[in-house]
Amino acid sequence: MQNDYAYFFANNLYWILLIPVFLLSLYAQAQVSGSFNRYSKETNRRRMTGAQAADAVLRAHGVTGVTIHPTQGRLTDHYDPRSNAIYLSEDVYGAATVAAVGVACHEAGHAVQYAVGYAPVRLRNLIIPATSFGSRFSFILLLIGMLMYSQSLFLAGIILFGITTFFQLVTLPVEFNASARAIETIENEGLLAEEEIGGAKKVLQAAALTYVAALLTSLLQLMRFVAIFAARGGNRRGGRR
Repeated sequence: MQNDYAYFFANNLYWILLIPVFLLSLYAQAQVSGSFNRYSKETNRRRMTGAQAADAVLRAHGVTGVTIHPTQGRLTDHYDPRSNAIYLSEDVYGAATVAAVGVACHEAGHAVQYAVGYAPVRLRNLIIPATSFGSRFSFILLLIGMLMYSQSLFLAGIILFGITTFFQLVTLPVEFNASARAIETIENEGLLAEEEIGGAKKVLQAAALTYVAALLTSLLQLMRFVAIFAARGGNRRGGRR
């Protein structure tokens, strides 16, 4: 009976919190698109392109051997540690805008993190294989465990889902730190005029908010799965009496 009450409470809490988290996700996506669109129309005073800005960040931190390439798509910018290369989207690589500088410097910030051995990056790399496995099979095990009423399979699914949630948690400081490095270098190296820095911050803050929303969504789902597991276990024990 106690487990039933706990499940009832957790399930209701899930649906209550899901609404604001869902709205936060929509807001974050709108902010990313809106901020990027707005500051992609503002040419920076130095006429510095995204590729040049990324290179400036690398040079400011003494990082060598990282290549910078254009890539197709919108907001597809990323740093690939396997090839030690920064890939910038079409709206960033050759664009001399405030948004392009902010995004490019953020990706270069990731390259700096790898170069200096930033601890959360090392931790994230360690759990990437388990995270990849978990993202593929967690929901399969959860579904099979629920249909077959197998607590062991359901628990395995929860553990795998928990690993992916932990990965999202570790990703937060990685993303925030990359943005902090980007803004610090922009200010120290004068890559943007003082009145332009605020625009770059808004673009990066909006992007960071999407990671926060994704983590909160995963935490809510994990909480619900744990509540279901506990309730099913309690009901099974109760039935044996």
